[in-house]
Amino acid sequence: MQNFLDINQIEQRQLRSILDDASRTKAARAGLPKGTMDVEQPLAGQMVALIFEKPSTRTRVSFDLGVRQMGGQTTVLSGSEMQLGHGETIADTARVLSRYVDLIMIRTFEEATLLEMAEYASVPVINGLTNRTHPCQIMADIMTYEEHRGPIRGKRVVWTGDGNNVCASFIHAASQFGFDFVFSGPATLDPEPTFVAEARAKGAQIEIVRDVAQAVRSADLLVTDTWISMHDSQTARERRHNQLRPYQVDDALMAMAKPDALFMHCLPAHRNEEVTSSVMDGPHSVVFDEAENRLHAQKAIMRWCLAQ
Repeated sequence: MQNFLDINQIEQRQLRSILDDASRTKAARAGLPKGTMDVEQPLAGQMVALIFEKPSTRTRVSFDLGVRQMGGQTTVLSGSEMQLGHGETIADTARVLSRYVDLIMIRTFEEATLLEMAEYASVPVINGLTNRTHPCQIMADIMTYEEHRGPIRGKRVVWTGDGNNVCASFIHAASQFGFDFVFSGPATLDPEPTFVAEARAKGAQIEIVRDVAQAVRSADLLVTDTWISMHDSQTARERRHNQLRPYQVDDALMAMAKPDALFMHCLPAHRNEEVTSSVMDGPHSVVFDEAENRLHAQKAIMRWCLAQ
């Protein structure tokens, strides 16, 4: 049994094996209708619980469809339906679900919820997102970059804006996949120092550069994310907009990167806030390839967790 909790907890060769598997099975589906089952059915007869304390579009659809394509079945549970950690302890929920299902994916708020679920479940647990990290997204992002530009090792990845959970998982990935990572944003929204220190200790080149124009020079990949959370107050939203407006990715900023640089965003995007529509829809953007590759990367993660 193998949990997929964070990129920095998994061996480099295993991460590479997951991505190789994702690329292989994606190629095998080329040209098939979306509802076609995979030729291989590694999840046949298996049940996967998909738990959503946070609402979702891409995570829900990609995991649900991925399980079905591999021959398995899903039961989708919301936090309100489960009263997760309120009417019943997370540990007891994990024990109960383990009697019913073969795999658990959880998209939640607090990292502690994920860790407790993984500690007490007797089936594999996948981190579909926490407030702290988002590893499935970054596996899809690396898969997408390498489809378009080849190996990401040695490349310069620049993140602009808020040092949030997606940024954290990119920092985890920098040491595991061997690319340089630059964060450019206000000091009040820096990524967690423990993540930066750990990646540097593993040999990763992690920079924090306040001047966004300087940060994106020689960038192979520019990445950003929304400036606000769905749960932010109006006051918090206004404050974040004021802080982050200088870090918007527009055509002028994109032009400062390498001519063949790519642009990524995990979606959903607030167009013309963190990124302009001209960049989102422009020749550098691969945002919808990223969204598709969530499906393929997560299918490979599930197979890895179940040793299939």
